[in-house]
Amino acid sequence: MTTLPELKHTFSALIAAPSISAIEPAQDQSNKPVLDLLSNWFAELGFDCQQQAVPDSRNKHNLLASLGSGRGGLLLAGHTDTVPFDEGHWQQDPFALTEKDGRWYGLGTCDMKGFFALILEALKDMPLQQLQRPLHILASADEETTMNGAKAFAANAAIRPEYAIIGEPTSLRPVYMHKGHLAQGIRITGRSGHSSDPAKGLNAIDVMHQVIGQLLKLKQHLADNYRENAFSVPYPTMNFGHIHGGDAANRICGCCELHLDIRPLPGIAIADLELMLQQYLLPISEKYPGTVSIRTLYPGAEPFADTADSPWSQLVAKLSGNAPEVVNYATEAPYIRSLGCHTLVLGPGSIEQAHQPNEFLDLSQIQPTVSLLKQLIYHACIA
Repeated sequence: MTTLPELKHTFSALIAAPSISAIEPAQDQSNKPVLDLLSNWFAELGFDCQQQAVPDSRNKHNLLASLGSGRGGLLLAGHTDTVPFDEGHWQQDPFALTEKDGRWYGLGTCDMKGFFALILEALKDMPLQQLQRPLHILASADEETTMNGAKAFAANAAIRPEYAIIGEPTSLRPVYMHKGHLAQGIRITGRSGHSSDPAKGLNAIDVMHQVIGQLLKLKQHLADNYRENAFSVPYPTMNFGHIHGGDAANRICGCCELHLDIRPLPGIAIADLELMLQQYLLPISEKYPGTVSIRTLYPGAEPFADTADSPWSQLVAKLSGNAPEVVNYATEAPYIRSLGCHTLVLGPGSIEQAHQPNEFLDLSQIQPTVSLLKQLIYHACIA
């Protein structure tokens, strides 16, 4: 008989352990305290718990908890980090689970530390001694920034599950496909000088104007040549999100920088997209040697695709009561999918609450999630 704490206690403990991922070192935190909690709880259920340091990270770790061995079975995966919180915008302590109006409020309630508490709740009274195939739990690091946790795990994983569920907040709707994400910075380094004699300088804004012209050609090429009608926006998108250059009207602009975001469809690898970007800007680079530089603002995320009509997708659709669908945001799914398993993104809570002040999980989602997890574990690992 397990002596695991009751659900609200495990939920509260996870929320109370800060695990913010941020590009800025001052805000970034280790996820180790969260993994230590999970390791203790899963070990009590008989799982073999292994923590692995994530290379080139600031004390970030992954946890793999496994019950049973061999190929096949089910992987339940999620990330243990959260985004930073907007101080002054929360109506309650983001690190204290607060129950109000039929909701549990707290940073990570739906995105997505709470998912692990619900897995534990589902496992409490399941006949785990009857497992025919292994059950794995992956708790990863840095999904909110680099996805380095999932990338490192996929590159070195020894497990080969047949099925996987990633518990991101989808309101329990199975997601079988999503776009990727690439964020690039383009800097033009010109030559400043007095505006009265333009020939003595190289205006970076003028060159950036030409760069934008090429980027618009790439944007049109992507829209004309790649399409997936399952998406509400059925083509790759490009967004110019930030531009800055120059410092005075009477000076030739010496530097101009543009930040852009591209969301590729499945079938376009991030490396291929980066190559396209370089090729489209090559004429400008050749015209103005040493002037154009391209950098990655933060690591990209690959697009993801499974199939809506696979037996796993259809089973999950039947059990959840929701048809498989697609979304425009990115997850760790492509890296989990690379293990060779049928992969779906499905979890409690709404993406509308993710990354928002006063993040919450509606209590009406708890029992359906626990019930669904039990059924999925039964079908994948016991039946």
